[in-house]
Amino acid sequence: MNLTEMKCVPCRGDVPPLTNDEIQAHLPEVPEWEVIELKGIPRLDRQYKFKNFAQALAFTNAVGELAEEQDHHPAILTEWGKVTVTWWTHKIKGLHLNDFIMASRSDQAYAAIQ
Repeated sequence: MNLTEMKCVPCRGDVPPLTNDEIQAHLPEVPEWEVIELKGIPRLDRQYKFKNFAQALAFTNAVGELAEEQDHHPAILTEWGKVTVTWWTHKIKGLHLNDFIMASRSDQAYAAIQ
């Protein structure tokens, strides 16, 4: 099953974050994403490009709807012609499979708008 077909599972705080090896194993499934570290927490980060602000805002809203459906929410920065989306799991202060699922779904939403 590919990531876009999977659903997020509720993440309790006692679940360990993905190991570096697990993260590296999943990265090829979301090739445009990179792992960044902010405040000591690894996160998935990607910047999407758009022709104008209206497209960027439409994408932001699409990602917001996906986030609400899965009850897993990213940081989103919407600017003229670009949107930066960052996924991580707050409760475990790291990355979980849910983050990769949502990164893949974000890519799917981007492809639908293009």
